Amino acid sequence: MQGRPNRRDRAKIILIALISVFLAVLAGGGVFLKIMHDKDTFFAETTINGYMVDGMMPDEVYGMLLDKYQSAAVEIDEDGRIEAQGSLADFGYSIDEEALKRLLQKAKDSQRSTFPALFQSLLVGNAFVVQVPFTVDDQKLTQAASRANLADARFSSEDAYLNYDEGSKTYSIIPEIYGNDFADESLKTLVQSGIDRFTTEKQAGTIVKVDIPKDIYYLPAVLSSDPGLVEKNTVYNQFCRSEVIYQFGSQTVTLGWDTVKDWVLIMNGQGLIDEDRVLEYVQNLEAEYNTRYHTRTFHTSYGTDIQFPDSLNEYGYTINEEAELSRLVEDLYSNSTVTREPVYYSVVGEYENPVYFQREGKDDLAGTYVEVNLSAQHLWFYKYGSLIVESDVVSGCVARGTETQTGVFPLAYKESPSVLTGGNAEGGYSTPVQYWMPFYEGQGLHDANWRDAFGGSIYMSNGSHGCVNLPPAVAGAIYSEIEPGMAIVIYK
Repeated sequence: MQGRPNRRDRAKIILIALISVFLAVLAGGGVFLKIMHDKDTFFAETTINGYMVDGMMPDEVYGMLLDKYQSAAVEIDEDGRIEAQGSLADFGYSIDEEALKRLLQKAKDSQRSTFPALFQSLLVGNAFVVQVPFTVDDQKLTQAASRANLADARFSSEDAYLNYDEGSKTYSIIPEIYGNDFADESLKTLVQSGIDRFTTEKQAGTIVKVDIPKDIYYLPAVLSSDPGLVEKNTVYNQFCRSEVIYQFGSQTVTLGWDTVKDWVLIMNGQGLIDEDRVLEYVQNLEAEYNTRYHTRTFHTSYGTDIQFPDSLNEYGYTINEEAELSRLVEDLYSNSTVTREPVYYSVVGEYENPVYFQREGKDDLAGTYVEVNLSAQHLWFYKYGSLIVESDVVSGCVARGTETQTGVFPLAYKESPSVLTGGNAEGGYSTPVQYWMPFYEGQGLHDANWRDAFGGSIYMSNGSHGCVNLPPAVAGAIYSEIEPGMAIVIYK
């Protein structure tokens, strides 16, 4: 009679039983894992780009993704408005089908790549993100993603600028304008980025929305708050009403803001006039309108032209450069309209004899002068274009070497009556005259009541000491109309 198993035998039996169960479970698990490993589908709780794909084969997933992504449209929005739209194909995108198949197969295979991966995939599943591969026709994308295809017209940003109002003669700042124009390349980059995000998007929708941000626009380079612009506006308003109207008889030359603005300097926030530029302007005026000591062409009463060298032209206008510069700078700082003649050297000598009478533009005789033809021994006196008187004369004596000086001279003054004196000792003389009108170093026009004849060849042997002798009535007619500064033109 056998006895009951002892405690050691019972432990052994339990151990064997447990090992048998473990081996059976292990064998069963191995078989299960083998079965799972060999399956052609994705495991439970597996998603790709947010889509549930458990139990689906890669080809089935491929078909689903192809349908989802290929049917999507691209929409370009701006401020809530649709500016352009089209299919992915319109923008040059097409799915690389073979590459997508490889990616899906790779994802499926990764679930079985190692025992830990297989165990994890079976236990909790996988959430794969696959960037759907597209090929891009760059030329087609460039054409589609361009400003020309947008619904709203593009307009450029504009810089703030200074505006001069001719009516009020003031400057103001015209503010900048913010446009909506941008580079085509920037839009292309936006579209590419939007589509790239779409290819990895979970539960991708049917529209790829691309919003045009405001920072894509070209911005104005100069704003109304620009310190330099504000400073320039302030300084220009200190000078922009400056206008100097130079009078040359009835003719005028206007120095306006269009010229002056180039002379304005801004230094340490202050507006200054560039005096070097002002001097240059004054010198140009001198070159254009100075007439004294310049070569002169004179049209005679006989219809011929006589030319006087600069040394024989003592009549006319000379701008006082230093005084005119100072006066013009002062005028410009006054920021107002000034009408005046240039500052001329107007008188000479201790008696302040005038050196000009009138001008009309560049014509500094302007129809008023005494003309003496020494060869013809004849005189004409014109005033404001009208002949006042003409007469034969007797000029300086050729035989004694006291000929009348040729040239163009201003009348120094006039005196009535007067006494003419000259020479010394036996050759001296003192002759009273009624009308004395000097023009050059003791020579002048005067009456000669001691002569009973004028003109012809008298001057050759019985001429004057250099003066132009006139019949008393003619001298009186001239004296009553002539004024100091009027031109005396003498030639042979």
